[in-house]
Amino acid sequence: MLHTAEWQGLYYAKKKNGDSVQQNVKITPVIGQGGKVRHYVSINRPLNDNNKSERSSERVQAESQTDIQSSKHKDRRKGSLDVRSTTSRGSDGSSQRRHSSMARIHSMTIEAPITKVINIINAAQESSPMPVAEALDRVLEILRTTELYSPQLGTKDEDPHTNDLVGGLMTDGLRRLSGNEYIFSTKHPHHLPSHLTTPLSLNDIPPRVAQTMESEDSWDFDIFSLEAATIKRPLTYLGLKIFSRFGVCEFLSCPEATLRSWLQVIEANYHSSNSYHNSTHAADVLHATAYFLCKERVKQSLDPIDEVAALIAATVHDVDHPGRTNSFLCNAGSELAILYNDTAVLESHHAALAFQLSTRDDKCNIFKNMERNEYRSLRQAIIDMVLATEMTKHFEHVNKFVNSINKPLAALEENGANGDDEAVKGILMVPENRILVKRMLIKCADISNPCRPLELCIEWAGRISEEYFAQTDEEKRQGLPVVMPVFDRNTCSIPKSQISFIDYFITDMFDAWDAFADLPNLMQHLDNNFKYWKGLDERKLHTLRPPPEGLRNSAVQNCREASVHREHRRLCPA
Repeated sequence: MLHTAEWQGLYYAKKKNGDSVQQNVKITPVIGQGGKVRHYVSINRPLNDNNKSERSSERVQAESQTDIQSSKHKDRRKGSLDVRSTTSRGSDGSSQRRHSSMARIHSMTIEAPITKVINIINAAQESSPMPVAEALDRVLEILRTTELYSPQLGTKDEDPHTNDLVGGLMTDGLRRLSGNEYIFSTKHPHHLPSHLTTPLSLNDIPPRVAQTMESEDSWDFDIFSLEAATIKRPLTYLGLKIFSRFGVCEFLSCPEATLRSWLQVIEANYHSSNSYHNSTHAADVLHATAYFLCKERVKQSLDPIDEVAALIAATVHDVDHPGRTNSFLCNAGSELAILYNDTAVLESHHAALAFQLSTRDDKCNIFKNMERNEYRSLRQAIIDMVLATEMTKHFEHVNKFVNSINKPLAALEENGANGDDEAVKGILMVPENRILVKRMLIKCADISNPCRPLELCIEWAGRISEEYFAQTDEEKRQGLPVVMPVFDRNTCSIPKSQISFIDYFITDMFDAWDAFADLPNLMQHLDNNFKYWKGLDERKLHTLRPPPEGLRNSAVQNCREASVHREHRRLCPA
């Protein structure tokens, strides 16, 4: 049959049980997706013993010979019409409708990439020897799971610290069955305290603050010195300087006064009572983001709108963070967890609140003068980056970055084409890859603490541990499931928790980011910090720092004296 001609006649098909079925059909060619010829098959189906018939129409993907040759690995169900027994259906209209619906599903031309992969493997199995076919069965079993990117952990006993970190950061927690719901004070209005004042412009920044920010373009910049100099308001001051350096006001067409008001509002809605998730953390992530944006490979990848989106996303990414994890909020039945259906609860809240705060008052609406389409593009990029900081998709983001960007770039280098700017741009400028770069950038900025100089790393480790300790304390008070039992302030080994965090989350991600952005100083800090925590752990210490030498010597002396005293009592009993 010519694939462009109409045809009518007898059509033979097979039922599921293998029996042949003869049908009188009419096949009409139609132009399908991509200009390919598909066919509309009209079937005269016998309905009863008196050979009464009812015409029903079903679209099937009877592809032309050219199509078949070019897609030999397509799902076998799509290459033939699965005509089921009809005499047993009688005149049941619902059965016919269901059959028609199923046929349409089988003939759909929209296929997800994972479906195509599974179909190719299915086709390959047919001509494979038994060991290969069995191996492909295991491959298919893995591909059909929902967690393709999350590594499988061993038993709890193998590494309770890693297990608790994963449970606390990468799951939505256990569902609480009682009605004793924990309600956060989300009903309190978010506002700008009247006592909070900021400089009129960069020129009015106090000398001590300006001096502290002189080295803000260095990775070793001390954010805690800025925290002290600004009386816990580092985000506004650092934001003014970094946004000015990147020309954000010019891009947004907004006055510096509007930016200043916006930074004030955002910073006021971070909780200074949180030991870790406060505006100092936001300023630290903004600093890291600005540092990464200056790396040559990153600049090659992103447009000005991407840079502005990254800086804004870093600034707002944890706004109004309550100092508790998503798992805690879900277990507690908090208002936020209910609002966001236990899914990316905090990240969704951060993104939504950031735009609510920005657009409710023209005085702080940095987006007011943007053209509509450009604003929508910027808004979408900001939201995507904030949502990327959620840890449940950590391994998905990292693996996609490695497979879509790192490996193709490495292949160029192996083939001697690394200096070919056009070839590199061909990889970097793919829209999907630019999104992956932005996600990876903010993820690395968000959890870069282990890559900071040792003293900064130690301070951040103490702060996050205290926040987790406070959560464990509250879970016990409220009778909630304790999602990270190792973070008990009476028993926790902070060195072990840092080692587990670096091993499980940090090392692979920063190896990939370093391969892309070239960050030898960060990797050296990471190596030094890991050795520091390992050294404390090998000495069985649970604290942030070893005891001072004098105290250590005193403790050793006390142990020796106690031992001598015990020995004396043994030899000279009363």
